[in-house]
Amino acid sequence: MEKTLQILIPDEFHGKRADTALSKLIPDVSRSAISEAITSGQVKADGKVIAKPSDKLFSGQSIEVSLKNDEDTGAESEDIPLDVVYEDSDLAVINKPAGLVVHPGAGVHSGTLMNGLLYRYSASRQLPRAGIVHRLDKDTSGLMVVALSPKAHFHLTKAISKHQVVREYEAIACGLITAGGTIEADIGRDPLNRVRMAVVPDGMGREAVTHYRVMERFREHTLIRLRLETGRTHQIRVHMASIDHPLLGDPVYGYGLRLMKGASEEFNEELRSFRRQALHAARISFKHPITGENMDFSAPLPDDMKALIEALRKDRDEHAQD
Repeated sequence: MEKTLQILIPDEFHGKRADTALSKLIPDVSRSAISEAITSGQVKADGKVIAKPSDKLFSGQSIEVSLKNDEDTGAESEDIPLDVVYEDSDLAVINKPAGLVVHPGAGVHSGTLMNGLLYRYSASRQLPRAGIVHRLDKDTSGLMVVALSPKAHFHLTKAISKHQVVREYEAIACGLITAGGTIEADIGRDPLNRVRMAVVPDGMGREAVTHYRVMERFREHTLIRLRLETGRTHQIRVHMASIDHPLLGDPVYGYGLRLMKGASEEFNEELRSFRRQALHAARISFKHPITGENMDFSAPLPDDMKALIEALRKDRDEHAQD
């Protein structure tokens, strides 16, 4: 028996080798099995057979993969608690907590959202990356939509690639931001540090657009609301750092721990205890991939960000006459 998968290549795999990209998109099939399927003519891109495992794939390509059902590397299902905001036979909306990795990668082979999806939804094993169509960083909390059927996976991936899924975030940025704005700056690998992303010259990366507006100002920080037009790796973190307003607590693109002058020890302890970037995916909106119904979901700030904002407000009020 064979299973046939329809996959729309997401932006993050643009220009990647076919065997590399597909082995990551289909978590329960080994790279060697993917390579064998390619050389056997079982993989097509936009209707044309892919000739070699090293051939490049491009964002938006429609890939058809035929595989034997007995090919399985054992991407393990694990009973991981999931905060399911909504679910039907085609999709689920998950409120991901900070600290949960979305899918296995270098050095992380279990305990991920993907492992939890495979446990809760048995049909996820037949989907690329267990139905995951976009991701959040490990230490970013908030909403994600996950496909539960092949048709939903195809259409959700297509909607994301066409910027038809609205994603809004709340974040605490360092420094005082006077007004909202839009950041339009290409993002690519940092040429000086390959584990980071960076704003790069036109043509050297992928187009990225972030809109932001001010919600509340504190003494040395600003609460902002952001909306993504594109979904590049670390986009909000990189863009805000590029205008010298990195996210509070960001260990990669931020300033590190900076205690505030004149702040109480209670406030400084709150800062010390916040060990992640202050970023939360607060809203997601899209058309249902099967019914066409408008879907709109919101998730409140997690407790750690609520406590941090209250501490920032108290510190501001204590220094109102300074």
